[in-house]
Amino acid sequence: MITGLMANIAVTGEKEATAWYSRLFEREPDGKPMAGLAQWLFDEKFGIQIWEDPQRAGCSNVVIDVDDLDKMAEHLRVAGIDHDEPSPGGGQRILPITDPDGNQVVFFGE
Repeated sequence: MITGLMANIAVTGEKEATAWYSRLFEREPDGKPMAGLAQWLFDEKFGIQIWEDPQRAGCSNVVIDVDDLDKMAEHLRVAGIDHDEPSPGGGQRILPITDPDGNQVVFFGE
């Protein structure tokens, strides 16, 4: 049985991606366990890592459940992260964004 998840997003440059994802998550990474890697932990068994891997950058996709999609859209506006408005998708509303490397982050929720 699965009891946790650490998603990994391949990026061109760890330093630049850390700045962008820090704006997205509204905080600095919780750790940088090795060169080229930064991670944000949302609880003890769930997190997201960015990994410097220029050959694979732009091919990652992560889907994140949020409790208030409209609040997330407002946060993205304030943070200067381009996005469309939330839209219907798969029985929930979705809010897809793309990081500077072309990786897709999709928020979903009410």
